Amino acid sequence: MKELWPYYTMVIVAALATVLLSLASPFLISHATDTIVSTVNGSTPMETATRTVIAVALGLLAAELAHTVIHNIGGWFGDVMGMRMRQILSNRYFAKLLSLPQSYFDRQITGTVISRLDRSIMGLTQFLQAFANNFFSMILTVIVVLGISAWYYWPLALLLVIIFPMYLWLTALTSRRWMRWEKTKNEHIDTAQGRFAEVVGQVKVVKSFVSELRELRLFQTHFAETVDVTKRQSRWWHMMDIFRMAGMNLVFFAIYLVLFLRTLNGSFTIGELVLLVQLVAMAKQPATMMSWMVDSAQRAAAGSREYFEAMDELEEPTTSPVLLTASREYGPSVVDEREVRDAVPSPPAIVQEDGRPGETPVFEFDDVTFGYDPGDPVIHHVSFAAGNNEKVALVGESGGGKSTLVNLLLGLYRPTGGTLKVCGHDIRELSAAQLRGMVGVVFQDASLFSGTIRENIAYGRPGATDEEILQVAERANADAFIRNFTAGYDTLIGERGLRLSGGQKQRIAVARAMLKDAPILVLDEATSALDTRAERAVQAGLEELMVGRTTLVIAHRLSTIATVDTIVTLDSGRVDEIGSPAELATSGGIYGELLRLTASSSEEDRARLRRFGFHSDGGSEGDDIDTGPEA
Repeated sequence: MKELWPYYTMVIVAALATVLLSLASPFLISHATDTIVSTVNGSTPMETATRTVIAVALGLLAAELAHTVIHNIGGWFGDVMGMRMRQILSNRYFAKLLSLPQSYFDRQITGTVISRLDRSIMGLTQFLQAFANNFFSMILTVIVVLGISAWYYWPLALLLVIIFPMYLWLTALTSRRWMRWEKTKNEHIDTAQGRFAEVVGQVKVVKSFVSELRELRLFQTHFAETVDVTKRQSRWWHMMDIFRMAGMNLVFFAIYLVLFLRTLNGSFTIGELVLLVQLVAMAKQPATMMSWMVDSAQRAAAGSREYFEAMDELEEPTTSPVLLTASREYGPSVVDEREVRDAVPSPPAIVQEDGRPGETPVFEFDDVTFGYDPGDPVIHHVSFAAGNNEKVALVGESGGGKSTLVNLLLGLYRPTGGTLKVCGHDIRELSAAQLRGMVGVVFQDASLFSGTIRENIAYGRPGATDEEILQVAERANADAFIRNFTAGYDTLIGERGLRLSGGQKQRIAVARAMLKDAPILVLDEATSALDTRAERAVQAGLEELMVGRTTLVIAHRLSTIATVDTIVTLDSGRVDEIGSPAELATSGGIYGELLRLTASSSEEDRARLRRFGFHSDGGSEGDDIDTGPEA
């Protein structure tokens, strides 16, 4: 928050001015009271007293008007400062999330990550804003009141001083247990909101399985728990608050008793009594406000714990320096457009081992081992390579490691053993942007974003021209259906492309990959979720996309496998065979078994075929899921 010092300065100046203006009223009223008493006693002429009282009233009006204006000026600076705080914290949080490795998100629930943006940052921001708007004026008020009270009668100031350490000590006794309950409440809220986001995002599944009531009950249960915890938490807080307030009431009783007795004894005039009573009242307000301030501080501390835990996570080793800067202390308010354009650099040149340009594998797995959890590898000593314009297919049972190899090639995870090279470069030498800039990918789920069709096609190249977008849409076999929409390329497709069919979404994804124009293409079962007609339309686009690129295919149709240059069969994370379709057809390995199973009509063989993600008619069965999280 250091960069917000101008706002803090203005808030402090406004607080100081409002406190001084607030103190004008007790002194003016004290003077008016003494004048009136003097006039009643016959010591001051009525005409003089009248002029004095009118002047005092005008002074009170001027002080109140000035107080109103300056208070609102300070409030404006406080409000803007609060929003700037929220901007800074939110920017840092989002930049941090974008810089974290895929493994972090594998451990999180999406709704919980979103909840932190709301609960943690909002709670922290609101507290800091209230703190800035109230704390400085509160402290200044206390200091000035103590000084004036000590000037008139030092034991009075001493009694006022006792209130604050007593109150803070009793609050400290309350806090530890209160914080434990608040943490429990936050856990329930995060879990409920995380599930809420999942259900809303997949409401069609919930309805199709008639699970609405079960989901509602689960959601209600978490919030019912928060109510039960709040009952215990609030009971404890308010019980302790009784002791705090009772102690403060006793102190104020002593203060008022001293004031009244001193006035009766003639030590104070009536005007001075009025002045000191008003000053004591001014000191009482900050003392009672401490309860609210401490409560707000505890909520902000407990609520922001997960935010700071996320901010302490280690970023991807090769993440963008701009992201690192944005997630740290002096990050930009808005990333410069030039930095956005430069974020995806040109792919490095293909080099030989000795650094000379030439022919070398476009990507190469060399004795690669990897595990999502330490000591539990799911990929074991995998070695294979793909040359320029080659097509390589990965074949194996579900959980065999196919999608994990794709994750490694995309740099979502790093090998724990061996070497992975792309265009002759060890991926450890490449930034995340360089590596991913060399790889285009079409997933089984098209993963589109809300917005227009044009924006989704140009997602990898926002600066693409209309002509370039039109060209790739035609090549992806998507232009015809796009033009059938009333708004054409400016059609809004809704969240995750919900207004499009599965085949239409995949053709948009193919066009998006074409426009990226990366030298390596990954097809992660890109047509497995489509019907036959939609698949033919998408497959035509994929064939066009593969031209001139090195392609890695996770296959689910034998017709697709038959056209590749090399098949790599995987068995429990290990390479079983490598060869052309013709070579492996007669080798007796996994590919040969697939050919046999496809030709078989027995139920046992069909069940075995489905374990590879195949149907006997060439269709697919579900997703390919490895032993570990998926991208």
